[in-house]
Amino acid sequence: MATWTWQGRTRNGDEAAGEMTANSENEVLEKLRSQNIQPTRVKKKAAEFKLPSFRGGVSSKELVVFTRQFATMIDAGLPLVQCLEILGSAEPNKNFQKIIFAVKADVEQGSTFASALNRYPRVFDELFVNLVAAGEVGGILDSILNRLALYIEKSVKLARKVRGAFTYPIAILVVAMLVTAILLVKVIPTFENMFRSMGNAELPKPTQIVIDISNNAQENWYIYMGSLALLMFAGRAFYNNPTGRRVVDKTLLKMPVMGNVVRKSAVAKFTRTMGTLISAGVPILDALEIVSRTAGNKIIESAIMRVRDKIAEGRTMAEPLAEANVFPPMVVQMIGVGEATGAMDVMLNKIADFYEEEVDVAVEALTSLLEPLMMVFIGGIVGGLLIAMYLPIFTVADNVNAN
Repeated sequence: MATWTWQGRTRNGDEAAGEMTANSENEVLEKLRSQNIQPTRVKKKAAEFKLPSFRGGVSSKELVVFTRQFATMIDAGLPLVQCLEILGSAEPNKNFQKIIFAVKADVEQGSTFASALNRYPRVFDELFVNLVAAGEVGGILDSILNRLALYIEKSVKLARKVRGAFTYPIAILVVAMLVTAILLVKVIPTFENMFRSMGNAELPKPTQIVIDISNNAQENWYIYMGSLALLMFAGRAFYNNPTGRRVVDKTLLKMPVMGNVVRKSAVAKFTRTMGTLISAGVPILDALEIVSRTAGNKIIESAIMRVRDKIAEGRTMAEPLAEANVFPPMVVQMIGVGEATGAMDVMLNKIADFYEEEVDVAVEALTSLLEPLMMVFIGGIVGGLLIAMYLPIFTVADNVNAN
């Protein structure tokens, strides 16, 4: 297949242009005429040089744009296959374009839209597929797609906030390690050579310790680098293990300040996802199972599944949520009110709005607390090394003044 650029006029006489993937110029002309566009110019697009991409997949932004445009076209009354054709032809991401055309082919062969999407779980997750299925059955696909786009946007925004809270201290720690390594390997040896040229006078204890550390780092750097790589590999393997993942997730929830951010973001994600599923008409047991798999924390995932089991036994949602001892009492009470009034989806979305704002506040509090601590940490390391190196110079100066 090749990419073709085209220009033409719509039935109303308006000018239109775009790109389309097809095997030949005649195929492009036929597709345009089927869309009630009279082509005036069709040209094969020249191959572009692009740097190789190692990402693959589809970004959240591209998925949001696709979902919103799809909703608009469905709302305008365009057939499903035609919507996929138009969106696939206009999609700049070649990987995503192939997936859209493959979904279109499946739909043309009689598959439901949700079943066709389900073949690509890395792009369209379980939540996306289940909501689309509910929209198809209820005849409200355009409304569901708009709701999905809004949900993805809010989820990405929330994830970015939480990621930012964790990135800051890690970045500072990496910078501190790099600065310390440069001082030990490049700066300390210069001072050591200068001290040797001053004679065999005994160096102050802190200075001698720093020089010994510097010499050891230069001689055995490969051991330290190998140990660091091994530690990172072991940590990753531990986190990928189900037991290790539970230990890490439990520790994160119990951390003094960071745990507050993790807990509030988990509550916001749970309520937002649950509210979106229930408002789309997904049964509550199915919704809880989907939400548990998208929780992002094994402790919260287990708690949600226990809640699901209790509801399957005939209990309300609020009672087992309170027993799980994971969600704040206010959340449990508001969900109980939502159950009693029959407005569970509205209440869940209000809780999500509140806790997304709370995540903002928690991240700001974390950042304001970490900034001075990190500055003291880096200043202590760098300042300690420099003071240790200047101690012999101060000693020499005192001896000169005494003479």
